[in-house]
This record gives sequence, C-alpha cells and structure tokens, in this order.
Amino acid sequence: MAIIIGIDIMGGDFAPDSTIKGAILAQQQLKNSATVVLIGDKSLISKKLIQYQTDNYQFDIVHSSQEITMHEHPTKALSQKPDSSISVGLKLLQENQIQAFSSAGNTGAALVGAMLTIKAIKGVLRPCITSVLPKENGGVSLILDVGSNADCKPEVLYQFGLLGSLYSTILTGNKQPKIALLNIGEEAEKGNLVTQNAYQLMKNGKDYYFVGNIEGRDIFSDKADVIVCDGFTGNVVLKTAEAFYSLIKNRNRSDAYFDRFNYEIYGGTPILGVNGTVMIGHGISSAEAIKNMIIQSKQIAEAKLHEKIKDFFEND
Repeated sequence: MAIIIGIDIMGGDFAPDSTIKGAILAQQQLKNSATVVLIGDKSLISKKLIQYQTDNYQFDIVHSSQEITMHEHPTKALSQKPDSSISVGLKLLQENQIQAFSSAGNTGAALVGAMLTIKAIKGVLRPCITSVLPKENGGVSLILDVGSNADCKPEVLYQFGLLGSLYSTILTGNKQPKIALLNIGEEAEKGNLVTQNAYQLMKNGKDYYFVGNIEGRDIFSDKADVIVCDGFTGNVVLKTAEAFYSLIKNRNRSDAYFDRFNYEIYGGTPILGVNGTVMIGHGISSAEAIKNMIIQSKQIAEAKLHEKIKDFFEND
C-alpha cells in the first residue's frame, strides 16, 4: 500500500507557490509509490495547479479555511484557528488518513500541534528537532536539539542522545553511532552544571555509545555521528552553518564539501519523540527543498521511526 503524505500548502515564506511546485516535483519523482495530499485553501490550490499546468486529479486536496502565519504565537494560534492547514494536517495524521505530515510553516505551531494531537511517545521527556550536518569525510552527523527546547535538564540531554542514536541508525545504517555532548572542552569537568551532570549520565548510561565531549571545532569532523546540545546552542550552530554557506555563495565560490551545507538537499527534519511522522521544513523553503522534505518524509514513514522509538521506550 502506497504511503500517503500530507503537505501544508499554506506554510512557508514563499507559499503557496513553493509548496505547490515542490509537491508537483515530489509526485513526479515518487510516481505511484506515494500519494501526496495538498492541505490548504482548495480554490487557491486549484488555481495554482492550473497555473503550473498540472491536473487536479494527480493530487488529493483537503480544504482548510485558515492559515497560521510565521509570527503567530503557536498555542494561541492553534486554539483560535482549528481549521488551519497545520491543524487539519495533524488531525489527518491522527486519524491515519495520511502516514506523514510535512510543513514549512510555523515550527512552534507544528510542534505544539503534534503534542496536542498525536501526543508525545510515553516516556519521552521532550520531543525535539534535529538537523543534518555534513562531515568533512563525506558522511553526515545529526545535531539535536536545534531550537524546540532552549533550556534542558541533564536527563533531557541524555534522552536526546537516545533519540538521535535511533534516528542516526535509520538515516545512515550505522548500528552503533557515536554520540557526543557539545561542550566548551573535552574534559568531563568542563561546561556548566547542566552539561557536567549530563556528561555523567551519558557516560554511565547503557542505551548508546557515548564518546564524550566535543568542542565546536569538532562539529564537522568524524568524532561524532550524533551531537547533543540544548536547543539554544543547536540553533546558533545551525544558523551559523547556514550563514557560512550563504557567505560562500554570495562570493561566487563553489566547493564540493561546502555545497553540502545547502539546506535544500535535506528538505526537512522530523519531530523526534511524537506518535507519528511530522516533518518540519525551513521557512524559506524553495520548491526543491519542499520536494526533498516530502520524499524524506516518505522514507521516514516507511522506516517507522516513531514506532521504533516507541518500542524502545515500551521495552526499556
């Protein structure tokens, strides 16, 4: 049975054009292996499909009459706009009418909405989001959290290592990924009280392969496959990497390694720790990024990542 993927057509700085173009590109690549459901203003979607010379019958369209903008408060917007494209998409996921939901819209609304509808997996302290970082040796690493949890207790950081380990195994095929804690020094006693205590928990834990602290200069090396940090630190790292890529492009430089910093390649990232596949994309997502987010959401849904996380916690 083909995977059914819902895409928030109204979400993102360049929606609905970028989201509809991305959905068209994704459907062309996926062909009959998946069905893409367009969620948003049905009249607007139909007009845009005609504009891009695409027949409506290639997609299922689910109407939503409201839209949550990028600057609205997540919880307030969700309560005031129950028929928003994000709310409708998550409801479809809850009812198993779709197997994955992707949005480049308000990240906070998607995260809070997921926790209100499909809920966090029992035992997960804080669902989180991650990002892919290119390694200099050609591989990739994960960094988490990258923005959803600015302040974290040591127990939460320990659990991020577990969530990242499970995701990394699916993403790269590595059955024993190296988990590291991002800190201001490699020594166990370095850092603030949170990282010092997290270090001890991770060192003494048995759930994954902990290799110790790494510093900022090690982020793109092969010292770690999963880099654990709080969302404040992770977001700074992520935005710095994005800025560096933009600086290179603005100077008309091209390098095979640094080209891999392009966010469009990865498309989006799953919310780890919730009962379903919910993908979050960059607000500035282009059609290419939307396409890749949809394709990645199919791969993650087929890999049953959330079920594997749930199984781990149930059997722990």
